[in-house]
Amino acid sequence: MINCFAYIDLNSVRAGIVEKPEEYRWNSIGYHVQTNNEGSFLSLDFGLVEFGVKSKKERLRLYRKFVYETGALDKGKGAKISEGTLKKEQDKDFELSRGDRFKYRSRYFCDSGIIGTKEFVHYNFQLLQHCFSTKKDRVPVQITGLKGIYSLKRLTE
Repeated sequence: MINCFAYIDLNSVRAGIVEKPEEYRWNSIGYHVQTNNEGSFLSLDFGLVEFGVKSKKERLRLYRKFVYETGALDKGKGAKISEGTLKKEQDKDFELSRGDRFKYRSRYFCDSGIIGTKEFVHYNFQLLQHCFSTKKDRVPVQITGLKGIYSLKRLTE
């Protein structure tokens, strides 16, 4: 089961959308890291409880280790976790600092980041593209009910 979870959590990396799996808000590891698994929506068991790993924090750390090490293997199926990224996480023993958690949690709630006219959003996205997890150009979307106001995603959904 853990292989299946890791495969799914690595899809966004293999697709070249993000560099680290927890940067993608629509997978389980992203949800765990970005929201601290708000409402216990997802299980953090990963089969580790049976082996005596009771702490949720430790289970997440071990799961991140598994995902990063698996994602760094070159299987010839799209992008992978870079050796540099893997090394940085290994040096931290796959622990998430308070700063990491703050960064991911902040991004979860303000992912659109730029709101204004279509031109303003497009121009500022180009300036700040390196700050967003996406590597692709994003097109401003009009906010429903606010004529002439755009963001990088639909805020009304």
